[in-house]
Order: sequence, then C-alpha cells, then structure tokens
Amino acid sequence: MKINGKHYRTVWMEGSSVFMIDQTKLPFEFKIYEAKTYKDSCVAIKTMITRGAGAIGAIAGFAMTQAFIEFNRDELLLLKAKKEIESTRPTARNLFYATQRVFNAGKISTEKAFPEAQKMAEENIEEARQIGINGNRLIRDGFKIGTHCNAGWLGFVDYGSALSPIYVANEEGKEVFVYVNETRPRGQGARLTAWELKNEGIPHAIIPDNATAYYMSKGQMDMMIVGADRVASNGDVANKIGTLEKAIVAEKFGVPFYVAAPLSTFDLDCKSGDEIPIEERGMEEVLFQEGPSTNGIITKIMVSNPGSDALNPAFDVTPAKLIKGIITEKGVVEPKIKAISELFI
Repeated sequence: MKINGKHYRTVWMEGSSVFMIDQTKLPFEFKIYEAKTYKDSCVAIKTMITRGAGAIGAIAGFAMTQAFIEFNRDELLLLKAKKEIESTRPTARNLFYATQRVFNAGKISTEKAFPEAQKMAEENIEEARQIGINGNRLIRDGFKIGTHCNAGWLGFVDYGSALSPIYVANEEGKEVFVYVNETRPRGQGARLTAWELKNEGIPHAIIPDNATAYYMSKGQMDMMIVGADRVASNGDVANKIGTLEKAIVAEKFGVPFYVAAPLSTFDLDCKSGDEIPIEERGMEEVLFQEGPSTNGIITKIMVSNPGSDALNPAFDVTPAKLIKGIITEKGVVEPKIKAISELFI
C-alpha cells in the first residue's frame, strides 16, 4: 500500500525487531509500532495493533523468529514461546500455520527461522495478489459490493483478501461502489476499510451493521465479499462476528455471498465449524468507543449503560451452504469437502 506516496507493508522485520502499522491508531493517526521481543509481538497481536488473518500469520512467524533469536536452541523455552504466540488469537488459523513452519525450520538451524518467516510473508503477498485477480472475474462494471470487517491491505502483508478483487477491478477501470459495514464493536470497517478505500479513491459509504438487509432488499447490492480467519474442511468459515447474519440475509435476497481466503487459512484437520474455537474478547470493547476529541487527542468514552455487562464474541461461523464460493489463489471453489481437498493436491 502507498501512504503519502511511500509504499508500506503491514508488517516487516528488521534485525531482531518486528515493525507494523499500528492499526489501533487508524484512521486518525498513522504510526509504526516496533516490537523488540517476541512478547512485544504477542501483545501486538492480542491488542490488535496488527489484526487480520494474513497479517497475524506474518507477525506470528516473525515472533517465532524472535523467540529463536532470544532462546537459540533451548527447546523448552521455544515451545513455551510457541504456545504463548498461539494463544494470542486462537481462532486465526494462519497464526498456527506460521508458528509451526518457523518452528520446524528453526529446529534444523536457528539461522533458518527468519528466512522461513520472510518466505511466508512473500507468499502472503502473492496469494493475496492472485486472490484479487481471481475474484475480479466475478465483478462486473457498475457492481455495488458489500463487505464486512477489514480484509484489505491491513489484514495481510499487502493487497488483502476480500478487498483485493475490488482493487483489481478498480485498476481495470471498472466502476464499483462498496458498502462498508461499520463492524462493531471495534469498527474495523468504519475505521480501516473505509480508510483504505479512500486512499484508493474507490467510491464507498460506511453503513450501520444492521443496514445490510435494507440495501439487499432494495436490490442495491450485487454481491458480498468477506474474508476468513479459518476455513474448515467442509467449507464452514469463521470470520468476524456479524458475518453469519450477513450470509443469512444474502441467501434470503439472492445476493451471491463470497469468502476470500488463501490456502493457509484452511484447516483440513478441522472437520466443521463446530470445531473452530471462538475467541471471547473483553467487554470494554462493547461498552466504550474511542476517537479524537475537539483538541485532536484520542479519547475513550463510555457509550453504554454504566454498570451493565457485555458479551463480546470476536467471531461467528458461517455454514458452507450459505457461501456461493471461496476465492483462493488457485481459483474460486465451491465450499465442499471434495473441492477443498483438491486444492491441496
């Protein structure tokens, strides 16, 4: 992505530090966060300084590299670090995929850890680019497209998944309009997706999460594309909370519902969505919101009834039967066991 004319990746590693765009500051401030140790990287994942399936995978690989730098070949400490990294966001498949690959490489030689992590980051970029090319074939000129959460540049090392086809369509000169679900409680749509689309000059509007059905019922949404944090072997998909209800509404009104995800997000050992762990986050994300006050200082304010509790599941599972197709780097496939298994042949 380009910010003020300069190209940035979402996350990268220099020396023993991992650098990343601080997504908790966006869209009000553009800031780079430096994680000097693997524990710092764990904090960055857990607090969503970096978030999104692909970006989480990249930083997890780099965090595992940091652990090898810190502990060299002390297997007990390395296993402890691996488990700690994997506990930060348990729903995200890419996280486990990355730590295991880097752990296996580092066990052979500590010097092999970083090249493996860097290789995965490069793969992530190419996968996202191919997803854009494949998904663009589904988009016609004049399409109005719905999306949920943020699965763009910021959710990957670059390009993104759900937004990547939209970027390619825009580059080809297709006129597209994007309905951006705000994505409560953290507002990844309103804060991050809208920020990306504005940078690209793509027409869009932020809509309340509960407005999707209205626009679909009026025939004003041609398709919907979302990302994924884990895809089960039967095609069930875990994604940001609220995805399931969008898929149900899309089926009701005949709007094609697509998921965009690289093969690293697929979990063939997970038979169905029932086996996907769902992360529960703190209630403060629901009860409070933050943004700049009149003096420009970022302020957190309560937006709910004082004294009330809140529940905050971070993800839900959309069953395969509600999904038209999954856009991968290898093409668009039906969310069925046979079609998915053939991707890995």
